[in-house]
Parts: sequence; C-alpha cells; structure tokens
Amino acid sequence: MTDVQVVRVFADPAGNFGNKLGVVLDGASIPDPAERQKLAAELGYPETIFFDDLERADFKIYTPAVELPFAGHPSVGAAWVLTRELGKAPAVLRPPAGEVPTWQDGDDVWVRGPLASAPPWWHERLDSPEAVDQLTGPLAPEQDATQLWAWEDEQAGTVRVRVFGRRFGIPEDEACGSASMRLAAALGRRLTIHHGNGSLVLAQPGPPSYAEVGGRVVKD
Repeated sequence: MTDVQVVRVFADPAGNFGNKLGVVLDGASIPDPAERQKLAAELGYPETIFFDDLERADFKIYTPAVELPFAGHPSVGAAWVLTRELGKAPAVLRPPAGEVPTWQDGDDVWVRGPLASAPPWWHERLDSPEAVDQLTGPLAPEQDATQLWAWEDEQAGTVRVRVFGRRFGIPEDEACGSASMRLAAALGRRLTIHHGNGSLVLAQPGPPSYAEVGGRVVKD
C-alpha cells in the first residue's frame, strides 16, 4: 500500500484552511504515469506529487485529471515537505518545468515559477468581494479554468479570489498558487489573496516571465 502524506498549503495564520496536497515520498514505488494518475484521481486532492529523487527535489505533479509541468500550490508544499524530510531547506525544486528557486520568509515558504509552464488561468474582475462570495461556479459553463476576483482594498493590495478548474478535474480550487501568480503578474504588484473558504496566498511579480507565490504550510 502506498504511503500518502497530506499537507495543507496556504493556511491562514492560525493554521486553518489551506489547499490539500497529497505527497508520495517514495515515487519509485509507483513508476507508471498511468498508475500515478489513477491514484491522484482516487485521492481527489487538487494535486498529488510524487518524489522521484528527494535529494535533488525532483518530483512530478498530478491533478485528478492531468499531469502538470508546474503549479504553485504543490511546489510550495514540496519545498516545505523537503525541509522537514531532509532537515534543510532546498535552494531549488525540480518539477518537469525545470529549476524552481525556493526560499523561506518567516513562516511562509516561497517559490518562483515560469508563467509559461503554469496552467492557463483566465481571470475576470467582479464588482465586489461579496459578488465573489456569492458565486456558485464560473460565470459560464465553458469557463473551465477561471479565476474570479475583486479588490478588498486596492491600496493595500488585498483581493478576494475564487478559482474553478473543471479542466483539471477540480470543480473549485481552495487556494490556487498558479492563478495567484498570474494575477500578481497581470496587476504588476504584490498581493495578499483571501482565497476559497479562508486560505491566504501571497503573490508578487518576479523577473520577466516569472512570478512568485508563498504562504504557510501545515501537515494534516
């Protein structure tokens, strides 16, 4: 039986909420991509990661429906897990998209990722945080990878966000790192994002074609 750890990425300051991530430390126990995809679908978490080499921080990312070259929430979770498992924080991660720098700032774990390898979230601004709260799904059925957001305090850079990702087998993503990265890059500023039911995501632009995302990780 495969051992799967579960962490929550982008928890609030009290350690509540966050987006669940399945973690298979012994990826070699499931070498077949089809079997990995099957397990990810059975678990039903927004993403499950499989480590192929802990020392090199080499891992693969699966949603319930597809494999991804890069995603924010599993990368932040991977960096946190590696720090606990190896006793030291990695300098870079190695998902299929290539080397992803990572660092820690207080309780928050950060990664810098390539936007070209992130899922292609479409985003639309709504009139108010209350309009975001009242959503029951995307604005139209064909919007199967969509981020809907509104300013809570534009001057302070705080936003209210919900993300719907049926394309990836995720009806609603509690806290989406890659969508947060795209929003920060599009707005050109650091953001504090109140996501889903209570998760907290930090995001900011990086060098050209990159963005950065961070937050708190806790173990279930």
